[in-house]
Amino acid sequence: MSLKKSIVLIIIILLIDQISKIYIKTHFKLQESIHVFDWFQIYFIENDGMAWGTKISDFVSFISDRTAKIALTVFRVIAIFGIGYWLYDATKKQASNTLIIAVALIFAGALGNIIDSVFYGVLFEDSFNQVATFLPESGGYDTLLHGRVVDMLYFPLFEIDIPESFPVYAGKRFNFFEPVFNIADVAISTGFVMLIVFNKRAFKKIDQNP
Repeated sequence: MSLKKSIVLIIIILLIDQISKIYIKTHFKLQESIHVFDWFQIYFIENDGMAWGTKISDFVSFISDRTAKIALTVFRVIAIFGIGYWLYDATKKQASNTLIIAVALIFAGALGNIIDSVFYGVLFEDSFNQVATFLPESGGYDTLLHGRVVDMLYFPLFEIDIPESFPVYAGKRFNFFEPVFNIADVAISTGFVMLIVFNKRAFKKIDQNP
C-alpha cells in the first residue's frame, strides 16, 4: 500500500470522525442521548482526552486535572509524529499492507482525538445545559490544549447483577459494554487489534528486510 493511499485512508477516517463530532457538539446537550436500538444509543459525553470515555482523574490523582491534561495532550502530539514517521518508513520499505493499514488507522484515530484536545476548547461553547455554538462571539469554553474529546457511541449490550459472593463488586449492577467512544477510538483499537491478531503477516516483510 502506497503512502498516498494511506493518506487517503487517514483523511476519510478524519472526516468521518470530525463530522460526527461536530454534528453531535452542535446538535446535542451534554449527556443527551437518542435510543436507536436496545443495544445501541447515541449518547453525548466529553472527556479530557483519554480513550473510550475514561478520565485523567481515574488514573492520575497527584496533579491537577489541567496540568495532567496539558501533559497528556503534549505527549500525544509528540507521539503522533512518531506514528507518522513509522507510517512513512513502512511505506518507504514497502512493508505489508496489514502493517501500513494498521498504522494508518492508529495515526488517524490519534490525530482525530488530538484535534479535539487541542482546538475544541477555543472553537466551541460549553455543552452543559445547552447546544454549543461553533466559533461563538464570546469565545470558546476553554483555552488552547484544554479541549475535551467528544464521544457518542454507546453499546449497552446487556446488564447483570453481580452475585454477593463475588469480591469487590458484590451486589453491584454490571453494564456491558459501558464505555462511550467515538470513530477515532474505533480506528485506534482496530489498528492495534490488527497488529496483535495478524502480527506475523504485519511484520513479515520487515523481518525479511532488516
